[in-house]
Amino acid sequence: VALARAWIGTPYVHQASAKGQGTDCLGLIRGVYRELHGADPEAPPPYTPDWNERRSAEEPLLSAARRHLREPKIHRAGATQSGASGVHLPRRAAARAGHSGEGPRVRDFVAPRGDGSGIWGDESIKPAQILIFRIVTDGPAKHCGIAAGDDRFIHAYAGRAVIEGWLSRWWMERIAGVFEFPGVEE
Repeated sequence: VALARAWIGTPYVHQASAKGQGTDCLGLIRGVYRELHGADPEAPPPYTPDWNERRSAEEPLLSAARRHLREPKIHRAGATQSGASGVHLPRRAAARAGHSGEGPRVRDFVAPRGDGSGIWGDESIKPAQILIFRIVTDGPAKHCGIAAGDDRFIHAYAGRAVIEGWLSRWWMERIAGVFEFPGVEE
């Protein structure tokens, strides 16, 4: 989280990833990944800043996350499970993400510390996890940020610099995936 916070104030620049000079939401993730591992996992293909485009079958952002990031271990009632899809969502968010809503949901899981201190009681999102969002219901997953703890996350979006903002219900309902940087332990 400290690495991500060091990017706060970096101006928004589409497709950039330079701390203090310019970045977009993906550039923030790429920059922190680079600081942890010494290099980008892959060069991203060109992408538009438009959240209102049609969803493609490939889901490029989620596909890249599955290739280069780790899916979190989720704790439920004392048992540990590895997320099969990296997606553990409330029913409305599951529908927006294109899932049936059947199966595990965020509220079904207990944070490993077991204190249930999330806004909605027992969310499993932990600091330093990467959150991928589907802003438009029918659109592709095109926004991402890094959980900062205390129901906050760090992200960049057009017209702003990198900020630490509140992980409100609005954002939670738009989560399409939760991932972790490889090689980083709690």
